[in-house]
This record gives sequence, C-alpha cells and structure tokens, in this order.
Amino acid sequence: MPPTVYVVHCIDTEGPLHESVEATFERLKDIFGLDFEPDAALLKRLQAGQVDLGGREAAVRKVIDPHLLAYNDTWDKVDAMLIQMLSADYRMHQPDTYGNGWVYNWFCVDHVDYDINPRRRDIGYHSVYDHYRSLLRDTLSHHDGLHFHYHAHNFRREAHRCATHWWANSDSLQQIISRRVIDRLWFPAAHRAGFHVIRPDSHWFLEQFVPFDFSNQATKATAEDRAQLGIMGGRFGDWRRAPANWQPYHPAHDDYQIPGDCRRWTTRCLNIGTRFKLLTLADVRQAFAEASAGKPAILAFTNHDFRDMRPDVDGVRGMLSLASKDFPAVSYRYCEAIEAMRLALGMPLMPPCELTLELQSVGDRVHVLRAHSPTPTFGPQPWLALKTKAGTYHYDNFDIDEPFHHWQYVFDDETFPVNALSSIGVAANNAIGTTSVAVMDITTGKTTHRRWNLPGTPPA
Repeated sequence: MPPTVYVVHCIDTEGPLHESVEATFERLKDIFGLDFEPDAALLKRLQAGQVDLGGREAAVRKVIDPHLLAYNDTWDKVDAMLIQMLSADYRMHQPDTYGNGWVYNWFCVDHVDYDINPRRRDIGYHSVYDHYRSLLRDTLSHHDGLHFHYHAHNFRREAHRCATHWWANSDSLQQIISRRVIDRLWFPAAHRAGFHVIRPDSHWFLEQFVPFDFSNQATKATAEDRAQLGIMGGRFGDWRRAPANWQPYHPAHDDYQIPGDCRRWTTRCLNIGTRFKLLTLADVRQAFAEASAGKPAILAFTNHDFRDMRPDVDGVRGMLSLASKDFPAVSYRYCEAIEAMRLALGMPLMPPCELTLELQSVGDRVHVLRAHSPTPTFGPQPWLALKTKAGTYHYDNFDIDEPFHHWQYVFDDETFPVNALSSIGVAANNAIGTTSVAVMDITTGKTTHRRWNLPGTPPA
C-alpha cells in the first residue's frame, strides 16, 4: 500500500445534554474564576468580546462560543443530526483516497450511579449504547465502530462533574462492564478516556483488558488554554510528557505518557468542536509528513454527540483536502478505530480466543468453573461477570492456572453457591482486538458465544 494516513473520528458518545444560562455562568466561574450574576444579555456581550476581562476575552469567547452552547438537549435533536450524518450522501460528500465514505467511532458511556443530574443526562445501564446500536442497525451503518467510554465519579456523585479515579466513589465501572458482558454479550477492545483522564488506576486496568486506547492529547498549550484554570498544570487530561506525534506507542508501566513495555497501544487523539487541545491544519500536515516518512500515522480526533458535529466533520474534511495537496504521494483512509490500529501497525492475523467454559460439581455446595482459550488472551485473565437470581451483578478475579490460557473459579460460601446464580459471563480480547464473549445460563447449562471485531468483517 502507498503511504497512508488512517483517519479515525472518535466520538465521546454521551447522549443529550442540557445547560441553563445559570450553569454556563457556573462553568465560567469554575474555569476562569469569573463571578458574574447569570444573565442572558451579559452572556451575549461576553460572546461578542464586549466585556473587559483583563486579557482573557478570547479565551472566554472560545468557551462560550454559540456553537458550543447550542446543545442537543433531547434525543430528538441528537437523532435529527444523526440521520443526516449517517446517510450515504453525507458520508460520501468527500470520499477518501480509496473512494470510501466517512466512518464514525462511537465511544459509548453509561450514565449511572449519580445522585445529582442537573444537565439531564440519560441515566441508565445500556441507555446510550442501545440507542446507538439500534440506530446503526436501522441505518445500515455497519462500518462504524462501537467502543468504550467511562466517566469517573466525583466525590459528590454529580453527573456533570469531572473526576480522575476509576475506583473511587462508585463501583459503576465493574457494573457497566459486567452488565454489558451478560446482557449484551459485548466487551470493549478500544477505549477513549472520559474527561481525557488516564491515571495509574485506569492505566493498569486497561493494560489487563483493552488493547487499544485513543486518549493521548499531547499538544502545545495555547494562551487560551493557559487561561483556563480548570485544565492548568495537567489537571484531568494530563498528557504533558506524551509523544506529540501520530504514531501509536506502548506505554511504560509506571508512566502511561511515555513509551515503554506495556502490551496495549496508546495513540494521539486531539479535539474538534470544543474549547482546548484543538486539531489544527499543522497537526494534519504533520500526520501526512509522518506517513510520507514511512511511519504509521493514525490521525485521530474527537468531539461530542451533544453538539452539532457536522461543522466539525466539514472542518476536518477541509484540512484533509489541503494537506493531501501538499503530499500527493500520501493517501488517506477513513477507518474504524480497531481497523486503523491493525493496518497502521501491520498486525498479523491471529485467531480469536476460543473461550470454553466447564462447570464441575466437587461437593454439595462447591462447584468449579474452568475456562480455557488456546489463543492467548490480551491480558493474563479474562473478565469474569456474575449475575445472581436476585438480579445483582458482580465482578471477580479468576484463579490463574496458566496466564493467558487456563483459569478456574470456585463457587462456594466464600463467593456464591451456584444455585444463587442465573448467569456467568466470561470475556476477553486477543492481541489484535478481536473480542470473544461466552455467557453460561446456569439453569440450562447452555453457553452462548459472540465475537466482535473479526478481521475483514464490519465491526457493528
């Protein structure tokens, strides 16, 4: 193949979002320390740059740009946008070098376990995922990717606040994934960080289960970025030491920002249609230059479905058109996220994990689950999800007989007696992101298998 830039549109897929004028001014106070009485007329003056803010006028205007505040605050508004975006005419408005249309990657979040929800997020397990899976099926959008996005919970469990720790304040992470395994026979192979945050806890978690991460936001801070107190000093999306290029890298065990010896791949993904770390024409040209030099270049960028994404897509198309003229020998290809990693890195084909489950009785109240895969799993053990007859979901570690291949789990009074369970779910990826899920129905003993992201087949 000729030198190619693999273009990956990642979408933080979160559903509708509402923001009142009062909430907008609350954000201005959080971001800039500006304490104004909420007022719609004052908001318009701030948007026009007509208020003296001591040199911060441009930064404030970027945050409250009318386009950024025009939220899709109902599913009807989200869907009205999507119906056009998912159409063949829109996708093919500017084909890639290979004649293919635009591809979206929907990194879906579950909004769950919150006490306060002033932005009217759609609360519920699978709510966003199910909405998009149904819509992609109905619109025959089979080449789009469905992936994983997670919002850490802040100390007050407010759905509109940011946080950095995946395990603090909620067990929603284990609940979301365990329910997705058992209820939908699905497990993530690609991830994009909620609030752009990776920290040691999420870094090591991903290293066990998820091969591909589109979270690196390394870029030079602009004056407008430095004026925003909410992101200063690496707060939340801290990528100050990460490679500012378009090549995926294996992170280091003790520092996710630098290349090292971990198994998973992390790649750069800048923002479009928001207020900081924005993709520029210079960044796009950099990707073409790197591909021209024989490097694996994945040009990834992200925005949100709660805003009108069409101007963002059109803007990237324009930058691709300009950059490609400067590098006529370099092709560009619209890609699903996992496909882009495989192609850019030249990953060899490998079979999926053939998860076999066997439940054996070894006493009146003791059973042993034995799981096996001849193909090595990405991490040392699969995900183990349990559902009780009472309707509760749980996650636990296996006992590892042989890392990457053989595991067991004992059901007894220390865990659950088997007769207390309705389902057991086991899920894993292989090294190239092919996903295998096996769910055993305890009542019938039947195991249902599902695979995702098989090479050469549509992901969705």
